[in-house]
Amino acid sequence: MIRTIIYTAFALIAFAFNSILCRLALRGEEADAAGFTGVRLVSGAIALVVIGWVVGFKGGNASVNECAELNGHDDGTLLNSRASAFKHSGSWPSAFFLFAYAVCFSFAYLGLTAGTGALILFGSVQMSMVAVAIFRGERPTLLESIGLVIAVGGLVYLVLPGLASPPLTSSLLMAAAGMSWAAYTLRGKSSRDPLADTTGNFVRSLPMAAVVALIYLPNLHLTPRGWLLAILSGAFTSGVGYTIWYSVVKDHTTTRAAVLQLSVPVIAAAIGIVFLNETATTTLLIAATLILGGIAITIYGKKRS
Repeated sequence: MIRTIIYTAFALIAFAFNSILCRLALRGEEADAAGFTGVRLVSGAIALVVIGWVVGFKGGNASVNECAELNGHDDGTLLNSRASAFKHSGSWPSAFFLFAYAVCFSFAYLGLTAGTGALILFGSVQMSMVAVAIFRGERPTLLESIGLVIAVGGLVYLVLPGLASPPLTSSLLMAAAGMSWAAYTLRGKSSRDPLADTTGNFVRSLPMAAVVALIYLPNLHLTPRGWLLAILSGAFTSGVGYTIWYSVVKDHTTTRAAVLQLSVPVIAAAIGIVFLNETATTTLLIAATLILGGIAITIYGKKRS
């Protein structure tokens, strides 16, 4: 239980930092959308390959390192075992959803305000995951449904003052990003080795990112700060954050996993207050209370069931 709480909190905080890094790079014209996405995915893949090579990927319930040691394998066999485990990790569908989320997210924020983008993204994630849960026969309890409504209401209240009439193309891209992230999250519920699967997904996404980079080659630009923000976003808040999320999402129902992610805008706002000297407004405090209260009700409702 403690592990689930800590890992979930870490993943959600990573998501919030990821959003801030992306906004800093794109809004500050430190990077273009295609370039930021490409560097983000490449750096995530490199970081995870290095981590996996050092730590080892799992083979069933034991890591490749442990299996090799128990069987008296030499270093060459261990390297071959790691390579074999990595080769069969992840999947092309998951890689596609990861890529689709990353590229749609970046391009959408070129034409959306922070509040409008957050509402469309997390609203899309919510609707997609809850719809899938209902389709699969997972019926939210009464308390879970009440918590969901309260949390969504808090999110709408948070972003409502900053809502603007959004461009259709950007809105559709952000909705696609939300649906892609929902699909990526749902596929992670069956992962037996989160590190290996996340690594494989990042590596498989690179050819797709390369195609987008080639299409936008004349417009690619990243300042030194843009490179740094993209690398931090890819290696840490995306690569490590998504691995942690894949390792813990199986411990949550689909509905609860969807509701928990509504806390990301609140966490991002809190990070902005601490690190960017933003103001803690009454609107933010009320919205945070509604969102976090709704999440608490959803979790309590599942426990009672």
